[in-house]
This record gives sequence, C-alpha cells and structure tokens, in this order.
Amino acid sequence: MAESIVNIEVEDLKRVELVKIGGRIDSSNVAQLDNVLKEIAGRKNNVVLEMSGVDYISSAGLRAMISLLRECKKQKGDVRLAAPSERVVEVLGLAGLDALFEVYDTDAAAVGSF
Repeated sequence: MAESIVNIEVEDLKRVELVKIGGRIDSSNVAQLDNVLKEIAGRKNNVVLEMSGVDYISSAGLRAMISLLRECKKQKGDVRLAAPSERVVEVLGLAGLDALFEVYDTDAAAVGSF
C-alpha cells in the first residue's frame, strides 16, 4: 500500500497556534502529525486545528488530537477545531469524542474564541 500524504501548515499567531491539516491521517503518517503537535504543545497552550481538507482520519489520528488536548489542558489552554470536514465530524461522533472539542465554522472564529 502506498504511503498516505498529510499536509500540515503551522501559523504562529499572537495567542494561538493555527494548524491547517489536509489529506489523509492514518497509521502511515500519524507520527509526522504527532511530532508537529507535540512541538506546538511545548510552545503554545492554545491551538486551533483547521481540518477542512482532511478526507480521512484513523483512530491513530484521533489519539494524536487527544494527546494534544491533554497537553494543552495541563497548561490551562485548549484545542479548538475550525471547519472540520464531514469525515472528521463523523469519526469524532462515532468515537464519542465530539463533545471534547469546540467546533467553529471558520479558522478566524476559532482563533477569535481564545
């Protein structure tokens, strides 16, 4: 099976780290995403994950998101989702994790919520 591609762009804003994620998040590339998220959690405790371009997310991807959320909460911060794709919303709901994240329609609204 060919390796899946995940695109990750990080934008450092004043109070928030904006992470734009696109592509597929699965076991072949989750380590890349996890490393980026761990690095961010070391710098900022408020993070927005813009996930409109995510067309697949595995349980490994969900674990990376939960790990980031835990680290941010330890530092009195939070993780918010901006414009998650239908697939991300569906997977969060199926896993019973949809209540953990505040969801916003746009990245501007999510960033402004901090």
